Order: sequence, then C-alpha cells, then structure tokens
Amino acid sequence: MGVIPSLTPQEIWEAALGELQLQLSRPNFRTWLAKTVGMSYQDKTFVIGVPNAFAAEYLEKNQRSLIEKTLRSLTEPDVRVVFQVNGRSHASDEVSPEAVIPPPPPVFMRLNPNYVFDTFVEGEGNRLARAAAITVAKHPGQVYNPLFIYGGVGLGKTHLLHAIGHIACASHINVICTSAEQFTNEFLSALRERNTEEFRNKYRSIGMLLIDDIQFIAGKEQTEESFFHTFNELHNTNRQIVITSDCPPQAMHLLQERLRSRFAWGLTVSIEPPDYATRLAILHTKAAQKGLTVPQDVLEFIASREQDNIRLLEGSLNRVIAYAKLLRVAPTLETAARALEDIGSREHPTTDLTPAVIIDAVSRSFNLTRDDLLGRRRDKDTILARQLAMYLMRRETNYSLSRIGQELGNRDAAAVTHACKHITAHLQDNPFIRRKLDEIAGLLRPKSHVAR
Repeated sequence: MGVIPSLTPQEIWEAALGELQLQLSRPNFRTWLAKTVGMSYQDKTFVIGVPNAFAAEYLEKNQRSLIEKTLRSLTEPDVRVVFQVNGRSHASDEVSPEAVIPPPPPVFMRLNPNYVFDTFVEGEGNRLARAAAITVAKHPGQVYNPLFIYGGVGLGKTHLLHAIGHIACASHINVICTSAEQFTNEFLSALRERNTEEFRNKYRSIGMLLIDDIQFIAGKEQTEESFFHTFNELHNTNRQIVITSDCPPQAMHLLQERLRSRFAWGLTVSIEPPDYATRLAILHTKAAQKGLTVPQDVLEFIASREQDNIRLLEGSLNRVIAYAKLLRVAPTLETAARALEDIGSREHPTTDLTPAVIIDAVSRSFNLTRDDLLGRRRDKDTILARQLAMYLMRRETNYSLSRIGQELGNRDAAAVTHACKHITAHLQDNPFIRRKLDEIAGLLRPKSHVAR
C-alpha cells in the first residue's frame, strides 16, 4: 500500500503507530513509542521525533526493522528511519529537517519546589556534599557516579537530592526522584500485577535516578536484586545516580555486598550536624523566606540550643513565632524562652534513661527476657518489642542509629531506621502500640516524657 500524498508525516506515523501497537506489548509500546512523533518525510527518509537519547538508542537497536517494515507498507519499499532527539539526529547519516520537537516533559516524583540550591544554607558540615551535588547536577553522568550522601535525620540530604533534580529537569533530563520505600512498593506492586517489564522500562529509560533513604531496601532480597540490575543499567550507560542514606555504604551490613561496593564506586560524602554559625544562618534564611522580622537575640537564643536537626531548628522558630502571635506580643528573648521551655526535656534527655533501662522496661512489658529481645527470635511480639525498644532509644537518648543497633543485638542502622518509621507510621491507627508505649513509659519513670 502506498502513502496517500495528502497525509502529513504525523498522520502517516499515527497510522504506523496503530499497527505497531498491535505488534508490541503494552508496556513496550507505552515506554518507547507512545511519546514519539512523525517529524518529516522526504527523499525516502522518515524522521521520527523521540523524547530522549535513551529512547532513540533503544529503538535504533531493538525496533528499527519492525518500524521500517511497518512504514514501508504505508509509504514506499525502500524508506529508511531516522530517530531525532530535540532537533539532533541519532542516525549516522545526519538529517536536518527544519521541524524540531519541543523539549520533553521531565519525569519526576514529588520534587519540592522549595528544595533548591539557593535555599540550601552552606556550612562547614555540608560544604563538600553541596559542592558535589552541584557538580553532578551540572555534569550528570560524567563525575561522581554514583554520588552517595549520608547523614542523620533532618540535615539536608533530601534538600540536596531535590535541588539536583530541579537542575536536571531544567536541562531537559528525564528524572525520577523517589524514596527507596516507594521503589520497593512499586516493585512489589509490579510483581503482583505481573507487569515487571513496565516497571523495569520505567526505571531504566530515564536520564537520572535520585533515590532517598536507600537503607530501606536492606534485607529485602527481591527488591535488592531489582535495584542491582537497575543500578547497573543506568551506570553502564553513564546516567547519573544519586543516593542518600543515614549511614555510609560499608555500615549497611544487611545490604548485599555487591550493592555496597557499587555504592562506593563514585563519591561518598557525609553531612554533619550544623555548627552554631550555620544554625544561625539557617534561622536567618528561614525567617526571610517566611517574610518575618525576628530580633537577632531571639535567633541567637534558638541557635544556641545546640540542635543537630535542621527540621527541629525550623520547628523551634515556628513555635516561637506562633507563641508570640497567640499572645499578640513581639517575639522577644523572654517570649522565646517561654515558648521553648516545655520541650527542653525532650531535646536534652535525662542521663539516667540508658539503653539498658529501656531494654529492661520493654522486656518486662512484653514478658520477655533480655536475651529474647537481643537475640534472633522472630515471632510477632518479639519483633514489635524490639522495634519499640529501638524507637524509644532513638527518641529518649542521644545515641546514633548504629549505636542503637549495637545495643539491640548488633543490628544494622537500617533496621533501626525501619523500626522507627514503622512505629511512627502506626502510632495513630494502632491502639495496642499506643497502649504498650504508655505501659513502658510508666515502667521507665513515674513522670515519663516518652514522646509519641
């Protein structure tokens, strides 16, 4: 069948897509062909516009013959195909049609518009991480691949991750920015729904992968396997990978060794708690962003409380401002002290509340021995008791994640993170957990400050 002379290249391509849709699986068609366009047809050359170089490369290697065969049935017997990305031909014989497809919309998930480099306050503890993040944002896939950023909760890892994503999207790079938990949930959903091919295509056809809290996949064998192959595919084709975690790769003992070694291939940088000068600068920035005028001595007072968590720092500022508004007074040093006095005990835990005391209280509450709690028992009650012990140690002591893991039978820091997230997520909808926390609080001390 020859082409009808009045048809435009796009109309010819739409007819071809109709036939190709019947010959390819739905995931394959949606991933590689659904966003293509017919750009030009002249001198027996049909130019197809594709959204990115990875799609062009895939189609060139895997679908060229099928596409040409389909187009020949609609045009002429010796037509050839050229794939074009944003005005640049992907074929060896350059074709330069006047038509240029617009930049493709970036693929991303939950990029926070406030998390950009301009709003990230640099300090001694995060300078290297920020510089590395800017470098990979401007030169993705060329240096520091992967970039692995680790540090405690609320220090700015996610902020840097999203800032990289904004730069990449502005450069028309297809980006997925997600958490390891979301990656796991998507993978398990793909297994249940038998569409793992679509899942693989989604994560392996992008230009950049930004993944938060990678420690979440530790110990999940199928998810680790899937991420291993995704990592290899992206890394082998020089596509940028940025990973955040609460601990360095070598400390993630529950993670497969082959993944730990790959995470260390590029650059591993830490983010340390902010010093006083950085905390003060952060408070000035946050106040300016909110359009607030806060006296210098008030900001200095909040910064001097030695908070090592930027979220808590911002929370203290918000608390002082809200308290002053409720009283209809200006935010003064006295107002700030009164606003923050009732949370002091949580920020400075009592020294007598040690891991040993918490372990003893949890064991008594669940009628377990200390060995049961620290050992390898995996029944439902023991697992919950262990998670509550980790949660309470995290909330009531200044111990690091890795130290808490050591206290609870030499467990991985990732296991502590998972336990804390699990308990936090179910506090509101699980009366049994709330009851147990109250019971343990009573065993810990008469007037417990155990926070939910």
